[in-house]
Amino acid sequence: MLKKTVMRQYWRVQQSQTLISMAFWVTTLTLLTWPYVKWRFDSNSELLGISMTYWGLLSIGVFVVGCVLLIGWMYDVIFSLWRAHMSVIQERNPYTTYMLNGPVGAILAQTNEILKRMSEDNEEITQHTEFVDRWLEWNGQQELWKRTMDGITEVMGEGSPVMLHIKEKDES
Repeated sequence: MLKKTVMRQYWRVQQSQTLISMAFWVTTLTLLTWPYVKWRFDSNSELLGISMTYWGLLSIGVFVVGCVLLIGWMYDVIFSLWRAHMSVIQERNPYTTYMLNGPVGAILAQTNEILKRMSEDNEEITQHTEFVDRWLEWNGQQELWKRTMDGITEVMGEGSPVMLHIKEKDES
């Protein structure tokens, strides 16, 4: 329970990081730029009852936010860099290439077993199901898959379907 609470708080910090980061960017760049442009804003005059100093600081802040949004728009629309980035992420993610996650593996194992039992006399289907069995057996030996399946058993109880491709805990 404590672990889950800590991880939830960590996630919340990560989610707010973008807004906090933007606030720090705006504050830092505004205050770094202000000494160079403050001579343009007379601190003794006002516009709409607000000192020109505040208008100057606000205009620098708006300019910084505008620049960040413009760069983001260019990154997305003009250069489309995120598409290449997503392709690399997909290529490097083993679960989109050769590894199976636990729930998909469980469904594939059950579907493969049904297919085997329905088509015992079909050589082509038998070849296919043997390949899938080897793939599932290899995935069943991976640490993450074992932990996922242990988690499923822990949540669902011992009444879970038999997982043919995972060795018992004392065998591995």
